[in-house]
Amino acid sequence: GPGSVWLNELIWREFYRHLMTWYPALCKHQPFIRWTKRVAWQENPHYFQAWQKGETGYPIVDAAMRQLNATGWMHNRLRMITASFLVKDLLIDWRLGERYFMSQLIDGDLAANNGGWQWAASTGTDAAPYFRIFNPTTQGERFDRDGEFIRQWLPALRDIPGKAIHEPWRWAEKAGVVLDYPRPIVEHKQARIATLSAYEAARKGA
Repeated sequence: GPGSVWLNELIWREFYRHLMTWYPALCKHQPFIRWTKRVAWQENPHYFQAWQKGETGYPIVDAAMRQLNATGWMHNRLRMITASFLVKDLLIDWRLGERYFMSQLIDGDLAANNGGWQWAASTGTDAAPYFRIFNPTTQGERFDRDGEFIRQWLPALRDIPGKAIHEPWRWAEKAGVVLDYPRPIVEHKQARIATLSAYEAARKGA
């Protein structure tokens, strides 16, 4: 139930605080897994701004970021999806995302936020393996199947029928419609290959 979920999140927070006590470098923007320091992050202000504003062309990512910007909160699953997208689709340094979340979240906590971002970026303790890369489209299909959440935060997509909302560019092409919504700023399959290459290069240099 909701109580157990809340308790579980508190346990994670305390775990990450414990880590910071024993590994103070975590408070100084250092990764727990040392070889990940060598990941060659992309410096792309355009991509970072698109992510911040919720204009990436991936509906679940954009709806989540717009909710964050408007309310200062979003569900933990959405935090995972948006963090994964920034790091593993855009190959942008997780620390930029970590700072942005702290600037927006009303429930922002240094340890929990750092731990969450290091998990998503595969740089922390018990982190997701670096080759685990969320597909933002399938994440939307799985966790917002009918697109209710997306329609709430992306008015430009409200009239797209059913599950087509998860890939609006495909629907628009078939329907001959021009949407007031961007096409994806990156192609997920290509981005995944680039990210795996960057992590593998960093790991081999360990």
